[in-house]
Amino acid sequence: MALDFSGRVAIVTGAGGGLGREHALALAARGARVVVNDLGGAVDGSGGSLTAAERVVAEIRAAGGEAIANGASVTDFGAVQAMVQQAMDTWGRVDVLVSNAGILRDKTFAKMDLADFRQVLDVHLMGAVHCCKALWPVMTAQKYGRIVLTTSSTGLYGNFGQTNYGAAKLALVGLMQTLALEGARADIRVNCLAPTAVTRMTESLLPQDMLEAFGPEAVVPAMLVLASEEAPTRTTLCAGGGGVEAAHVTLTHGAWIGSGPQAPERLLAQLDAVRDRRGEMVPANGSEQGTNELRLLREQR
Repeated sequence: MALDFSGRVAIVTGAGGGLGREHALALAARGARVVVNDLGGAVDGSGGSLTAAERVVAEIRAAGGEAIANGASVTDFGAVQAMVQQAMDTWGRVDVLVSNAGILRDKTFAKMDLADFRQVLDVHLMGAVHCCKALWPVMTAQKYGRIVLTTSSTGLYGNFGQTNYGAAKLALVGLMQTLALEGARADIRVNCLAPTAVTRMTESLLPQDMLEAFGPEAVVPAMLVLASEEAPTRTTLCAGGGGVEAAHVTLTHGAWIGSGPQAPERLLAQLDAVRDRRGEMVPANGSEQGTNELRLLREQR
């Protein structure tokens, strides 16, 4: 089945280069009308220019597609609301959000200024929140929406020198989990994409033999599936170099250690059993933790 976005309208943030540009071009090539959003700043978020977004719009139009440029900072909720209104005024709907805008301000936690920590959270996490919040009533009213949040292996598994980035990226997984539950009745499907790709944000971090195979275009197939009519929901796909994996937040079978003065010592003695991944599950929602703990309790009676 060919993925077709004809008649759909997509907003792609951070689309002036790298992954976002590839996402915008791919959606347009398959028929979507695209809002190409990019602040046009440096990797650390400083500066700004609409030029990068306008170049991508020109590429899309030259290939016969439809696109408009937008230079809003995703950290400015008012500007994000205006971007959504721009799309509505131009095309009357928004079907897809690919929340891709991001910055890096890497340092070890000991050396990191809290302002740099906060700014990375503002762009990655609050930027995505602003876009989702501005689009939620639109997608709810039309009873259709596809949201792709850009997470990272740094958030899922950690990476030296990126506490701010990792915290923001894992927070997006938490955002996805509940938005997907709340959006289900209106057919709003929310997923996460963790890319491994060579962009200006990552080219200095990757070994030479990855530079050719791990271009941003190799991540696009996973994005298109997550943004499509046939998309899953509450799914985190990891993609790079032609490979695709799924990441899950799991819950082990666990062990009952009870309460009382000796409970800490019992837990320490059974910690390996608690952490044993055999039989682990992917909870359908947060209440399943309590359900599992109730099962452990009842097994002791």
